[in-house]
Amino acid sequence: MLYQRSSQLFAEAEKVIPGGVNSPVRAFKSVGGTPIFVKKAIGAYLYDEDGNKLIDYINSWGPMILGHAYEPVVNAIIEKAKLGTSFGMPTEIETKIAELAVSMVPNIDKIRFVNSGTEACMSAIRLARGFTNREKIIKFKGCYHGHSDSFLIEAGSGAVTFGSPNSPGVTVGTAKDTLLANYNDLESVKQLFESNQNEIAALIIEPVAGNMGCVPPKKGFLEALRLLCTQHGTLLIFDEVMTGFRLARGGAQELLGIAADIVTFGKVIGGGLPVGAFAARQEIMDYLAPIGPVYQAGTLSGNPLAMAAGLTMLQAIESDLELYTRLEQKTAYLEAGMRKVLAENNVAHSINRVGSMISVFFDNKPVFDFESAGYGDNDTFKKFFHRLLKQGVYIAPSAYETWFITDALTYDDLDFTINAVNAVFQLER
Repeated sequence: MLYQRSSQLFAEAEKVIPGGVNSPVRAFKSVGGTPIFVKKAIGAYLYDEDGNKLIDYINSWGPMILGHAYEPVVNAIIEKAKLGTSFGMPTEIETKIAELAVSMVPNIDKIRFVNSGTEACMSAIRLARGFTNREKIIKFKGCYHGHSDSFLIEAGSGAVTFGSPNSPGVTVGTAKDTLLANYNDLESVKQLFESNQNEIAALIIEPVAGNMGCVPPKKGFLEALRLLCTQHGTLLIFDEVMTGFRLARGGAQELLGIAADIVTFGKVIGGGLPVGAFAARQEIMDYLAPIGPVYQAGTLSGNPLAMAAGLTMLQAIESDLELYTRLEQKTAYLEAGMRKVLAENNVAHSINRVGSMISVFFDNKPVFDFESAGYGDNDTFKKFFHRLLKQGVYIAPSAYETWFITDALTYDDLDFTINAVNAVFQLER
């Protein structure tokens, strides 16, 4: 495949956009080469500016669970746009999508819409601090909750110490209130609670991690976190920006049977438009302005176009009783096929999958946290990425990202992908 037009567009973009992209992972820094510029997308396929057709396993990093340009969503956006694109005033559709979301997700009474997952997580932390009158939070190494200052923290001398900022612009004062634990390591969490009695407002976690590749929780881990938070008066926040409405209608809470205190959403809830949300039981949500003391606002929050897209997407998900079964079956089929060809080619690998989220790691050791996710052979991943791309298969340009499966994929697409994976390693022989 040729990417002359994409290369030209990237060179032009670099002149006026930092790094040529508006989100760093798009820049291909971890795999090398030039980013692909997309012209359009339909169903399970991307069409780039050079006319290449690609099977898409990113799906806008998760939202396109029913495929690109899903007709009911597109039509809803068009019809709503004819009435005006933004008002800065309440609209009926905001209540409709709120009612539907609350009815689909366990353990929430009220929801507030914002413009991104980052906003949702940032606001959830502020709400937790206001509700508990505490300042510290626990997050997990390898979990990404957006680029808010409180989340851009790495470990200091150990997981039980205060964090230190790992991005310029994040102050030490902010970092000292973020405590870092290891994913799937209960002891690291217990130590933080013991060392910070009555100081921890919230523990925030991806119930199924997706930002170090797909990493599921070990059996009993989330249940133990729920118990610890209850014992210490700390709010448990599930970051379901990725998993919400993707792993089940009620997200990871429904799938795993764990009740969070606050839940954040993004991706699927916006139907492909910029939407985030955070939700909780009434006594917590009523701490928000204008009826409570915790301030949070957004000029474009509840934008009618975004609400129309999100409402239509959630309605489609709610009415399709077989959707999650199909997604599970398709992703399991892809997993089985890749395992077979990787084993036949003697490629060291492990594969993690939960529902329609899946990741391939090029190492035989199991991946259960951020450290073990780093065991994989990155040189192998780079070749894997570029050779798949040449065959017309587009995966995330980073070994630390999950693949997202869309219902628009056919079994012919999956077979094509499995054969492409086989061909990648046949070249090594």
